[in-house]
Amino acid sequence: MARWKLAYHANCWGPLGGDAVGVTSITRLTYRTFGDMAKAAREISAAGYTGIEFFDGNVLDDEDDNYALTRRILGESGLQLTAIYSGCNFIFGDILEEELFRVTRAAKAAEALGAEHLVVGGGARRFGGTLTADYDALAAGLDRVFVIGQARGLRTHYHPHLSTIVENQEEVRTIFSKTGVGFCPDTAHLAAAGGNVAAMVREHAARISYVHLKGWQREPFAFTPVGVGDCDNGAVIQALKDIGYEGWICNELDGWPDPAGAARESRKFVEAELAKA
Repeated sequence: MARWKLAYHANCWGPLGGDAVGVTSITRLTYRTFGDMAKAAREISAAGYTGIEFFDGNVLDDEDDNYALTRRILGESGLQLTAIYSGCNFIFGDILEEELFRVTRAAKAAEALGAEHLVVGGGARRFGGTLTADYDALAAGLDRVFVIGQARGLRTHYHPHLSTIVENQEEVRTIFSKTGVGFCPDTAHLAAAGGNVAAMVREHAARISYVHLKGWQREPFAFTPVGVGDCDNGAVIQALKDIGYEGWICNELDGWPDPAGAARESRKFVEAELAKA
């Protein structure tokens, strides 16, 4: 356990969404959890974690007050901010600068609050079908995100996600052949897209310095605590041990009726798997 530090994402403590004003202002199109982040932090700390990840929208709420609310939440809970998560379409040139302005705000917040990582998702899927050039545009956007994070001392990662152009194993391979950004595997999303997540961890070992562990069940489709369902997170943890992974592991879950209970259950599973010889 000494080489691994456990964090939890605050996204389970309320409905997930974005700022409605983002419909007409791309710079305001942030992710957010519509819930009590102070309560989330208290319960994450009580569940035995030492780190927390937030969506950009929840942190940028008090950007003009030097992130006073987030600082208070972190101070009272004793948690370290591990990462801020943001997202972009990336493939539409006319709005890319607007999107990167928003990512820059998230990176500035991460730096100010002592986080180590910046995580971005995205790569919009067109209604008429994905173009080959979309992967080049996504990679170019990710390279710029890498520079934004690097300038602020952050490790920057791409997080493949269902509903984007990077879901399955071959799409993951394609994008990382085109960009130098790090790889944050989200085990549930990759498994739901049909990927062998443990094999992907081994294949892309050199790119991985931050991980999202999450459970997933096939029928009915749902995200679950880390040890529950059809995603073999035990095999993923073994793969991470095999590649000599060190650093933060962020357990994650959304849409669960008992977020604190799920956080405790997920931590116990991860610690039990880590303890195996």
